[in-house]
Amino acid sequence: MQALRMTWDFVEGNPFSSSTGNFTGQIEYFTKVIDVACSAFVGGNAEHADAQSQAISTNKVISTDPPYYDNVPYADLSDFFYVWLRRSLRPVLPALFATLAVPKSEELVAFAYRHKGKAEAEAFFLNGMTQAMRKLVSQSHPGFPVTIYYAFRQSEKEGDGGAASTGWETFLAAVIDAGFSISGTWPARTEYTSHLKTTRSALASSIVLVCRPRAADAPTATRREFVSALKAELPDALRHLQAGNIAPVDLAQAAIGPGMAVFTRYAKVLDAEGKPLPVREALALINQTLDEALAEQEGDFDADSRWALAWFDQNGFAEGEYGVAETLSKAKNTSVGGMVEAGILESKRGKVRLLKPEELPEDWNPATDARLTTWETVHHLVRVLDAGEAAAADLVAKLGSKAEPARDLAYRLYNLCERKKRAAEALAYNALVQSWPEIMRLAQEVASTQPSQAELF
Repeated sequence: MQALRMTWDFVEGNPFSSSTGNFTGQIEYFTKVIDVACSAFVGGNAEHADAQSQAISTNKVISTDPPYYDNVPYADLSDFFYVWLRRSLRPVLPALFATLAVPKSEELVAFAYRHKGKAEAEAFFLNGMTQAMRKLVSQSHPGFPVTIYYAFRQSEKEGDGGAASTGWETFLAAVIDAGFSISGTWPARTEYTSHLKTTRSALASSIVLVCRPRAADAPTATRREFVSALKAELPDALRHLQAGNIAPVDLAQAAIGPGMAVFTRYAKVLDAEGKPLPVREALALINQTLDEALAEQEGDFDADSRWALAWFDQNGFAEGEYGVAETLSKAKNTSVGGMVEAGILESKRGKVRLLKPEELPEDWNPATDARLTTWETVHHLVRVLDAGEAAAADLVAKLGSKAEPARDLAYRLYNLCERKKRAAEALAYNALVQSWPEIMRLAQEVASTQPSQAELF
């Protein structure tokens, strides 16, 4: 993490320990690096240059990881190490260590305290990033796309139009103004999540934007045409992302790529007044279309689960009026009494509430459940996942093909919790999806060890 914590993990671990931090392990790390470096057939070099004026990238294949708006103060953090490196390396690299501290005024980040306020900091970031991206547009190798890593997570509500992000908005505006179009996105597992996924909804991926110079003859579109193209293309892109098991916490950010691919295929998108549609509004429309696409997936769930989703959206696990629940059940073609029998609902004294995962019975067996629902499946999986992925895999093995819709419902539930600021519930659904590949792998192992029907008889 980009933070100076009081508790550090040093590479100089206990040399006599049995863990990977021992002396032998450290030697193996170094030898692996040397083996790879020495086996390369071409040399490499590193240069220190301003991204806004450099010529290093001329006719090169470019992959870059730019600063994330106001997310990490790299120059400030570097001061901690710079003062010690300068004492030892200034004679070797005098130009690099000429200043007493790390230079900060030219760093392409949007920190208000380095300027006269937030607006000036944002303008500095936008202008500088646009100039840096223009260099990449003009210098990159014409036969290859430019790939840009970005892992910034920040959402701001934008009225009825959906959610937008200042970090994404400003960065994407710079990429587009520089003359790039976004031809694709690759969610890449770059973040360490072994502990984070069980403690908070941390980003699990970086989003790699695949960019090419925008065609000189790119057409102009209306806002209506842009929205129509989004609704036609984004649902398929969403299913593709879900099939790749991208974490729910990353889904909204990853979906920006396919959405911006639509937006940037046009030279301009014009609103009803004939003015160019700003990136902020385009992002809001993309997020709105994503919400609609996720909502459409509800049609694949059983009636009880569709009712539970609608109720959860309004009430979470809190109590609500029986009359409201009964009216909603008629609309969803189910009944309150039936859902009580199904084991997902409690109804008494004129109040109704969904059962929390920890309230579900520990001896639940899907094979004997006469009214099995996807909602029930998800929350039993959330319950047993606390005991580990192996426990969840045992349950998935019993569910068989009926387990697969659970992941889709977990995506939808995370989306609802994120919008309603229900962090605890969101964490549980995000953890379930992130653990899904391992759960399925373990479930297949469990299934392979169970006797077949022929062996039973």
